[in-house]
Amino acid sequence: MEEHGRSGRPRSERARTAVLNAVDDLLVEVGYAALTMKGIAERAGVGRQTVYRWWSNKAEVLYEASAIDARKELSVPLSGDPAQDFTAYLDALVKFLAHSDAGAAYRALLGEAQHDTAVAALLSSGDILGESAAKVVEPALDASGSQLSVEQATALLVGPPFFHILSGRSVQSIDTRRLAEEFTRVLAVRRNGDRGLTADS
Repeated sequence: MEEHGRSGRPRSERARTAVLNAVDDLLVEVGYAALTMKGIAERAGVGRQTVYRWWSNKAEVLYEASAIDARKELSVPLSGDPAQDFTAYLDALVKFLAHSDAGAAYRALLGEAQHDTAVAALLSSGDILGESAAKVVEPALDASGSQLSVEQATALLVGPPFFHILSGRSVQSIDTRRLAEEFTRVLAVRRNGDRGLTADS
């Protein structure tokens, strides 16, 4: 199978996959600062100009690799039990952010975005975590009648473990089941609107 890059030329799927695999591996070995397009090309076994034909810089390569892997790693089957589904998603999210190469790439881009406006714009062009969380949240929102928007709900679900991991705290202290149960209660509270009712009322 062949795809077309930014230049409109056909590109080899095998070479593209090699580049995307190489950038994850190389990032883990050398870190973001030492990562170069030349190094990525050499690791992938392709010419540097081949890489530049598809991506403008290392951030673009990392972003695409991270996004592709995130779609796979953050995809969880829905059971119909919201609390169970939220727990499964949060388990996958913690594993992605804290333990996977793709998660390391995403964290590296987040760090770089704090002082590089081009990387910040790249990250804002899509919502890697929000898109995956929405697939779990939307059915529960529809069933609960919550007044929260999908964007608000996904932020509430993803936010606690995301902040916990990015602030350098121990992953072992993240209780995904408790977070899922609390999120389920939030949906119930917001369903009751401004009446201030709790899930147990």
